[in-house]
Amino acid sequence: MGPTGEDPRNSVLSRLAESVKAISELPECRNAFRKMYGNFVRRVKLLSPLFEELRDSDKALGVEEVIALESLGEALNSAKGLIKSVNQGSKLYQALQRDKIIDKFHQMTVKIEAALSKIPYDKFDMSEEVCEQIELVHTQFKRAKETKDTLDSQLEMDLSIAVGDNEPDPVIIKRLSEMLHLRTINDLKKESLAFHELVITSGGDVGDHFEKMQALLKKLKDLVLTENAEVDNSERDKSMIKHRSPVIPDDFRCPISLELMKDPVIVSTGQTYERSCIQKWLDAGHKTCPKTQQTLLHTAITPNYVLKSLIALWCESNGVELPKKQGNGKNKKAGCSVSDCDRASIASLLEKLAKGNSEEQRAAAGELRLLAKRNADNRVCIAEAGAIPLLVELLSSSDPRTQEHAVTALLNLSINESNKGAIVNAGAIPDIVDVLKNGSMEARENAAATLFSLSVVDENKVAIGAAGAIPSLIKLLCEGTPRGKKDAATAIFNLSIYQGNKARAIRAGIVAPLMRLLKDAGSGMVDEALAILAILASHQEGKMAIAQAEPISVLVEVIRTGFPRNRENAAAVLWSLCTGDIQQLKLARELGAEEALKELSENGTERAKRKAGNVLEQLQRVEESIDL
Repeated sequence: MGPTGEDPRNSVLSRLAESVKAISELPECRNAFRKMYGNFVRRVKLLSPLFEELRDSDKALGVEEVIALESLGEALNSAKGLIKSVNQGSKLYQALQRDKIIDKFHQMTVKIEAALSKIPYDKFDMSEEVCEQIELVHTQFKRAKETKDTLDSQLEMDLSIAVGDNEPDPVIIKRLSEMLHLRTINDLKKESLAFHELVITSGGDVGDHFEKMQALLKKLKDLVLTENAEVDNSERDKSMIKHRSPVIPDDFRCPISLELMKDPVIVSTGQTYERSCIQKWLDAGHKTCPKTQQTLLHTAITPNYVLKSLIALWCESNGVELPKKQGNGKNKKAGCSVSDCDRASIASLLEKLAKGNSEEQRAAAGELRLLAKRNADNRVCIAEAGAIPLLVELLSSSDPRTQEHAVTALLNLSINESNKGAIVNAGAIPDIVDVLKNGSMEARENAAATLFSLSVVDENKVAIGAAGAIPSLIKLLCEGTPRGKKDAATAIFNLSIYQGNKARAIRAGIVAPLMRLLKDAGSGMVDEALAILAILASHQEGKMAIAQAEPISVLVEVIRTGFPRNRENAAAVLWSLCTGDIQQLKLARELGAEEALKELSENGTERAKRKAGNVLEQLQRVEESIDL
C-alpha cells in the first residue's frame, strides 16, 4: 500500500484516467495546428475504456504491467504540457514556428507509441470490444509515427506568400484570417496582446520573427478594418433608402393574404403560398389548392428556396425588411443562422415525426431530408432540434418510403462532423445496417453512403464492422445500381483501413466480386476494385485469397495500359503477392510482368515506381537463382 492506503497498481490507473480526462477536456484549438491537436486529443480519448476496464477488473496487475503503464503515464503527462502550450499565446508566432512545433508533435507521438508497444495486453482481462478499440488506437499512433504531420498545404503556401510579399493578394490574407481564427477586431486585440507578452517574456529576442509578425498583424488588421468599414457603409446606404415604398412584385405576394411572403412553400399543384396561410387553410380541412381549386394529391408542403432567395435579394436592394424580422440577430440561436420561421417549421416537422400518422411521418421525414441536403445551417439546426433520435426510430418503419427518407435524412445530416457523433450515440449503426440488409434498393444505397460517412471517424469503423455491415455491403456491390455499387465500394474501402475489417471482408467473400469487376472494363468499377484489393493485399488472409483468384494476368494488363492510379494499385497488389512467394514471381515473369514493370518504374507515380522497382529486384533474384 502507498502512504494514502491506495494500492499503487490502482493508483497508476487512476493517474492515467485523470491524464486522459484532462487532455479530453482541453478547449478546442483555434490556430494553425487545429487538425494535429484534434487528432491527438481524439486518439487519447480512445484510451479511456482500457483504464476504466482495468480498474473494474478483479484481476490484479503484475509488476511488468504497472511499469509499462507508468511509462505511458509519463508520456501522456509530457504530451499534456505540449498541447496546452500549442493552444496558448500568439497564433502568428506559432504558425511561423510551425516546423519546431510539428517536430514536437512527432516526438510526442513516437514516445506514446513506444509506451503503448511495451504494454503486455495479453495479460489484461479485457473485453473484445476494448481490445479492438485499443488495437485501433495503437495502429493510429503507429501510422502517425511513420509519417510526420504537416500543416494544410494551402496554409503553408499562404504564409510563405504573406510573409515574403509586401502587397499580397487580399484573398490570401482573408484565407489566413479564417484559418488562424483571426477574423474580428477582438481576435486581433488578443493576438496583439499575446504578441507583446511574447516580446516581454523573451526579453525582446524572438529571432527573425518579430518583423514578420508585425507585418502580418498589420495586413490582417487592415483587412478586418476594411471589411468592417464596408459593413458600416452598407448599413448607412440601407438607411438612406429605408423610407422608399417600392411596389411589391405580384409573384412575391401570397395569393391568400396578398402580403409579401417571408416563408414561401409549394403545394402539390405547384402553387406557392406563405407557409402560415396555407397551413391554416389545410388545418381547416380543405383538400384543394386555393388559387387553382385543383384537388391536392397530398398535404405535404415544400419550402420554395429559390423564391425565398429572390425575395431576400429584392428586399435588400430596395431597403425593405422582411415581415416581423427583428434586427441584430436576436432571434437566431448561437452557431446557427436559420431564421425563426425555419426553426418553427423544423419544430413542426419533428412534432409530426414523433406523433403524426404514417402519412404525416413520411411527408415530414421527406421534408427534413430536403432541408438537411440544402445547407450546413439547416443540418446544425435540425440536429439541435432533436431530429436524430426520431429519424433513427423511423429506420425501423414498415413503410419503405418513410425508411428511405429517414436514412437519407441521416446521410445528409452526417455531413456535419458533430452530427456523426450524435447519430452514432443515438444507436443508429445497427438500424442502418438493417436497412442495408432489408430495405428497398434506394434505402440500401443511401444506408451504404451513410455508413461510409460515419466511418470517416476511425472508432466508428470498429462498430460498423462489428454490426455486420460488410457482408451486406458486398451483396450491394454485386447487385446494386451503378451508384449503389460505388457507395458500397467506398464504404468497404474505408472500413477496410481497420485491420479487423480486412479479415471480415475477406471471410465474407469480397475477393471474387472484386475480381469480376476488375475484369469487366465496362463496369465502371475498375478503380474501386483495385483500390480495395490493394488495401486487402496487405493482410495475410487477403494475400492468400487474392492469389487463389489468379489475378496476375489482369494486374499485368492494368500495369501496361491502365490509368496512373490504377497502375499504382495494381503494382501494389502484385508486390504483396510476389513478396516472399517464388511461385507468384515465376508466374509474373511468365506473364510478361517484367517489361510492364520496367516502364512503370520510369513513368509511374512515386509509389508505383517504388513498388515496380521492388518487384523487379525480386524477379532479378529469381532469374539469377534459375541461371545457377
